Amino acid sequence: MTDTPTAPTIRLNGARHDVAAGSSLLDLVAQLTGRELRTDGTRVDGGRLGVAAAIAGSVVPRGGWALRTLADGDEVEVVTAVQGG
Repeated sequence: MTDTPTAPTIRLNGARHDVAAGSSLLDLVAQLTGRELRTDGTRVDGGRLGVAAAIAGSVVPRGGWALRTLADGDEVEVVTAVQGG
Protein backbone atom coordinates (compact mmCIF):
# COMPACT_ATOMS: atom_id res chain seq x y z
CA MET A 1 0.00 0.00 0.00
CA THR A 2 1.37 3.39 -0.97
CA ASP A 3 0.39 6.73 0.42
CA THR A 4 -0.35 9.17 -2.35
CA PRO A 5 -0.59 12.84 -1.44
CA THR A 6 -4.06 14.30 -1.75
CA ALA A 7 -4.63 17.40 -3.80
CA PRO A 8 -4.92 20.41 -1.51
CA THR A 9 -7.82 22.81 -1.64
CA ILE A 10 -6.88 26.45 -1.14
CA ARG A 11 -8.84 29.69 -1.07
CA LEU A 12 -7.71 31.73 -4.05
CA ASN A 13 -8.88 35.35 -3.96
CA GLY A 14 -11.72 34.21 -1.71
CA ALA A 15 -12.89 31.25 -3.81
CA ARG A 16 -12.24 27.55 -3.38
CA HIS A 17 -9.52 26.30 -5.74
CA ASP A 18 -8.02 22.82 -6.04
CA VAL A 19 -4.31 22.51 -6.84
CA ALA A 20 -2.18 19.48 -7.64
CA ALA A 21 -0.32 17.89 -4.74
CA GLY A 22 3.14 19.41 -4.38
CA SER A 23 2.24 22.59 -6.30
CA SER A 24 4.19 25.69 -5.44
CA LEU A 25 3.03 29.28 -5.46
CA LEU A 26 5.14 29.66 -8.62
CA ASP A 27 3.15 26.86 -10.28
CA LEU A 28 -0.11 28.58 -9.35
CA VAL A 29 0.97 31.99 -10.66
CA ALA A 30 2.22 30.41 -13.91
CA GLN A 31 -1.12 28.63 -14.32
CA LEU A 32 -3.16 31.76 -13.61
CA THR A 33 -1.14 34.01 -15.91
CA GLY A 34 -0.55 31.48 -18.67
CA ARG A 35 3.13 32.44 -18.61
CA GLU A 36 6.21 30.27 -18.37
CA LEU A 37 8.19 31.43 -15.34
CA ARG A 38 11.75 30.95 -14.14
CA THR A 39 12.34 29.72 -10.59
CA ASP A 40 12.98 33.33 -9.53
CA GLY A 41 9.43 34.26 -10.61
CA THR A 42 10.38 36.21 -13.71
CA ARG A 43 8.98 35.48 -17.15
CA VAL A 44 11.08 33.26 -19.38
CA ASP A 45 10.48 35.62 -22.31
CA GLY A 46 11.84 38.57 -20.31
CA GLY A 47 8.56 40.51 -20.23
CA ARG A 48 7.05 42.13 -17.18
CA LEU A 49 4.72 40.00 -15.07
CA GLY A 50 2.93 42.63 -12.95
CA VAL A 51 1.75 40.12 -10.34
CA ALA A 52 1.99 40.03 -6.54
CA ALA A 53 1.08 37.10 -4.31
CA ALA A 54 0.32 36.71 -0.62
CA ILE A 55 -0.45 33.76 1.63
CA ALA A 56 -2.33 34.29 4.89
CA GLY A 57 -2.07 38.04 4.40
CA SER A 58 1.72 38.10 4.05
CA VAL A 59 3.28 39.02 0.72
CA VAL A 60 5.56 36.29 -0.60
CA PRO A 61 8.54 37.80 -2.43
CA ARG A 62 8.69 36.71 -6.07
CA GLY A 63 12.00 34.93 -5.50
CA GLY A 64 10.32 32.76 -2.85
CA TRP A 65 7.37 31.56 -4.94
CA ALA A 66 9.11 28.37 -6.06
CA LEU A 67 10.01 27.51 -2.47
CA ARG A 68 6.50 27.91 -1.06
CA THR A 69 4.51 24.69 -1.48
CA LEU A 70 0.76 25.19 -1.27
CA ALA A 71 -0.99 23.39 1.57
CA ASP A 72 -4.60 22.47 2.19
CA GLY A 73 -6.47 25.48 3.56
CA ASP A 74 -3.95 28.13 2.47
CA GLU A 75 -5.52 31.56 1.93
CA VAL A 76 -3.87 32.85 -1.26
CA GLU A 77 -4.29 36.24 -2.89
CA VAL A 78 -2.89 36.85 -6.37
CA VAL A 79 -3.27 40.34 -7.79
CA THR A 80 -2.37 41.74 -11.18
CA ALA A 81 -1.40 45.34 -11.84
CA VAL A 82 -3.48 47.11 -14.47
CA GLN A 83 -3.11 50.51 -16.08
CA GLY A 84 -5.87 53.02 -16.11
CA GLY A 85 -7.27 55.83 -14.17
